Amino acid sequence: MQFDQSTRRQLIALIGGAAAAWPLAARAQQGALPVIGYLSSLGQAISVRFDAAFRRGLSEMGYSEGQNLSVEYHWITDRYDALPAMAADLVQRKWP
Repeated sequence: MQFDQSTRRQLIALIGGAAAAWPLAARAQQGALPVIGYLSSLGQAISVRFDAAFRRGLSEMGYSEGQNLSVEYHWITDRYDALPAMAADLVQRKWP
């Protein structure tokens, strides 16, 4: 499956934004596991390669899902218009 340049940029910006915001959230939540909101406009079955790369990158940085961080996954298949609302929902949640 090929992605146009705009879609690739959106995906990279989304993952990069989550990765940049995560250390700040980690410091603020010292008692609870930090949570990363993972949003994808791809379907879950299609994004397997990206998901694996994301997890591998976390592992290389010393993070393990369920041990020292939690990831909230959301796949919104080809519904780009739904991404802003989903991101706002994740930001507004009251995390433990």
